[in-house]
Amino acid sequence: MQTKEVCGKGRPLLNHRLVIGATLLFIVGFVVPTGAAERISKMPNVIILLADDLGYGELVCQGNPEIPTPHIDAIAAAGVRFTAGYVSAPNCSPSRAGLMTGRYGTRFGHEFNPTGAKNEDPGMGLPLKQKTLADALQNSGYITGLVGKWHLGGTAHYHPMRRGFDEFFGFTHEGHYFVPEPWKGVTTWLRRSTLPGGGKGRRTFGKITYSTHWNRHEPDYDANNPIVRGSQSVNESEYLTDAFTREAVDFIDRHQDKPFFLYVAYNAVHSPMQGADKYMERFKHIKDIQRRIFAAMLVNLDDSVGAITNKVTQVGLERDTLIFFLSDNGGPTRELTSSNLPLRGEKSHMYEGGIRVPFMVQWPGRLPEGVTYEHPVISTDIYATTFAAANISVPKGPKLDSVNLLPYLTGEKERAPHEILYWRQSSKAALRKANMKIVRQPPNTKWELFDLSKDVSETTDLAEAKPALLAELIKEWEKLDAEMVEAAFK
Repeated sequence: MQTKEVCGKGRPLLNHRLVIGATLLFIVGFVVPTGAAERISKMPNVIILLADDLGYGELVCQGNPEIPTPHIDAIAAAGVRFTAGYVSAPNCSPSRAGLMTGRYGTRFGHEFNPTGAKNEDPGMGLPLKQKTLADALQNSGYITGLVGKWHLGGTAHYHPMRRGFDEFFGFTHEGHYFVPEPWKGVTTWLRRSTLPGGGKGRRTFGKITYSTHWNRHEPDYDANNPIVRGSQSVNESEYLTDAFTREAVDFIDRHQDKPFFLYVAYNAVHSPMQGADKYMERFKHIKDIQRRIFAAMLVNLDDSVGAITNKVTQVGLERDTLIFFLSDNGGPTRELTSSNLPLRGEKSHMYEGGIRVPFMVQWPGRLPEGVTYEHPVISTDIYATTFAAANISVPKGPKLDSVNLLPYLTGEKERAPHEILYWRQSSKAALRKANMKIVRQPPNTKWELFDLSKDVSETTDLAEAKPALLAELIKEWEKLDAEMVEAAFK
């Protein structure tokens, strides 16, 4: 297998074995105190940085130079960027269910995406029988913290501190305004079915722009959805991305002397679209106000990622910390302008634009640096990879859809981690086997077939040209689908 430097221009491809050999040589020559060496080998810290609704094609290291993202790009430059990194569902809650359990949510009925008041229904949430990554790490001696968006149940039984987290600062529903009303210090973009005063189109009132381009109202994100510390409401006035970063940095500072698991689930760049003044000023050259707000939100997120990674380095934990960065699903382009190029589709779709995301990992001294990995991986793999990194046995229980990626990234194993990846959400479905993929995406009720090695944009349907292969892959999907259960809620 060959890999290449992430952001280098005009540089030759690097042979994977040479990269690994150089990495191992570096490790052998690196001398640390005995206690630190024991910590590195046995209980590294683990940080998951999760963006919300960030499209595949927005980061500079993903090929789009329009909006600078140096801090997120630096994770790729210091580690491995997955060019075929997937999530287990095309929207927020079921994707997070897969991330937290290492299993397809369809195995335990977490198939759909609760929004609004549904978050408070007693049956809406990650089933209590499903143990989370935080549960297992907490039981293994880790201090565990969640900062940001939960979206795996909004009632007491599902509270993060009852699901393995020692600390929680954030909210439990699908979204939240970034500052409290009357939204001072930001420029806001809101969807409406009818403009204030009547009519369609766009209309601006001061620093608030209303748009009917999607013919729907902005959801009531904040209704019964307070920012909480633990379980107690707090009055948070700081821009929410900055507040989450403040809390994450403080968590690292307080727990730097013990192994910790920190899950930072930002709600940026999810709607409602609100750009902080200092970032809006940086992008005044972008004429479209919707795109300008998105740029401000993304760079704010990037600076926040930088603050967290810089804190890890500042307290001397860089080589002791495994860091993942990814998005929970593809970008909703019409809603945010978030680009998924060169992929087809967007959030909620089973086309690549809905399920293939920016995804990278760094662990200096343990993983190769500045390379790309082209075989398909999926967010559920974070589960098994984390246990392997921590030298902890994966808890016994139901079947996982998770592979330890470490031996694949270090060259011990050269084949692909997964033979098949599977998706289902109601009538929407997909399966990838090697480079071939089948998709059923309404309103199209028939299966389509694509060769992703030649057609990553899924423009040429091969279903009629290759009926035998189509039938084989449908059979593979049906075999896996028979292992799943009916949705527990819709």
